[in-house]
Amino acid sequence: MSSEDLYKKNIIEHYKNPRNFSKLDDFNLNASLSNVTCGDEVEIFLKVEDSIIQDVSFQGRGCAISVAATSMLTEKIKGENLDAVQKLNKKDILRMLGMQERSPREKCGVLGLEVLHKALKDS
Repeated sequence: MSSEDLYKKNIIEHYKNPRNFSKLDDFNLNASLSNVTCGDEVEIFLKVEDSIIQDVSFQGRGCAISVAATSMLTEKIKGENLDAVQKLNKKDILRMLGMQERSPREKCGVLGLEVLHKALKDS
């Protein structure tokens, strides 16, 4: 199985069974954004204490890439320090998805990251 097939399989798995897909009861940060060109919508909920992401969840709807990317992102940031999380960038997410920069679906892949950065910026 090629690495491209493994990435596709991982995207489909996260799309069908997204991790952390709910609304936290006790969040203290959140934000939402929509991708108007394709209709994807993501809202992220964070519980942050002492600069550590104690818990994270998301809700929304969208294509396989936007849902899978946000699911993977929530797994990656849980328990992480805010400084490290704020340094995550588009390249990190695209690498996680196995996508190239300037992919036609790049905007779908980074929507969750944009929402996360918005929530942290608004805090």
